[in-house]
Amino acid sequence: MFQELTRYLDSVVARDPSPRSRWEVMLYPGVLALGLHRVAHWLFEAELYFLARMINHLSRFLTAIDIHPGAKIGRNFFIDHGFVVIGETAEIGDNVTMYQGSTLGGTNPTSGVGGKRHPTLGDGVIVSLGAAILGPLQVGAGARIGANAVVNRDVPDGATMVGIPAKSTLVEVTPETQNFTPYGTPCCNERFDPATQKLEILQCEMLVMQQRLAQLVEERDAVAAKQSAGRKRKAKTA
Repeated sequence: MFQELTRYLDSVVARDPSPRSRWEVMLYPGVLALGLHRVAHWLFEAELYFLARMINHLSRFLTAIDIHPGAKIGRNFFIDHGFVVIGETAEIGDNVTMYQGSTLGGTNPTSGVGGKRHPTLGDGVIVSLGAAILGPLQVGAGARIGANAVVNRDVPDGATMVGIPAKSTLVEVTPETQNFTPYGTPCCNERFDPATQKLEILQCEMLVMQQRLAQLVEERDAVAAKQSAGRKRKAKTA
């Protein structure tokens, strides 16, 4: 258990250069919130829901981080700073990082029945500040959710999502960009300039429109060929 704790603290230090020791990391609100969530989740799975909720509310009071006891969280999860909300049916993979103000929110079923209504995050996902991922969607491994983005559809592996609603930029996924990058955005890279991001989103939309146009042309040609074949058959029978 001590080795597991040491490994976790080292994973936080690898993503945050500010702490001078592991002891300092143990004072982080995100680390405390995760520790309390482990206890609350154990109680939740044991169907001790009231006690689980008590731990949840204590954690929220101490850390300003609200993680529902039912949420499933993998190894080396790191919340930087705090003010994060994670819903009941959210599932989080290993080595995921969430920044302040981000949310894993759910959709409210019209039937009133619960079920899966929060997102599932793959390994190595980075959710930047103020971002919201809403509904029972899938966020692929290594994906990055940009600041203040609102994600309401599935995200492919390694994609960088920006905007409202969030759309994938055409940033090439290379080995160096697959490494951990604070806030999910290498600010020293000119390709991540906001103006460039907007241009890449427009290029992506234009590519989708071109593909749709090509599909419509194919459908038109198929209809024309079918009509032509029908006229030829009628001419033969006449």
